[in-house]
Amino acid sequence: MEDPSFEIINLSVESAGVDGYDNHPIAKVNDHEVRISTMTEAYHWHSHPDSDECFLALEGGIYIDFEDRTVTLPPGHMITITRGVLHRTRPIADRSINLTFERADARSEASTPSRKVVFS
Repeated sequence: MEDPSFEIINLSVESAGVDGYDNHPIAKVNDHEVRISTMTEAYHWHSHPDSDECFLALEGGIYIDFEDRTVTLPPGHMITITRGVLHRTRPIADRSINLTFERADARSEASTPSRKVVFS
């Protein structure tokens, strides 16, 4: 007998058919959300003033741009960005898929870098 309190999530279905950028919750863990992000273009500069954000690259990998550097996150790698740190993500290849973990009530504040940023 299947326990209705468990849900199996198919990540391929959750990320199918995306052109551009999509980021939506797929699960809750206590007071945090697990979100799947599928992108074919960069996401805007932003920070989270009240929550750290953890990225786990699944397919394609992502660049994470900070004001002073760019970090390459290939598939199978993970990074946690401390609350308040300005960043943006963009796909390494034509398309990337990653999971993000953050507080369910996390705020996102759009911003721009304080200086010119040179991307890799």
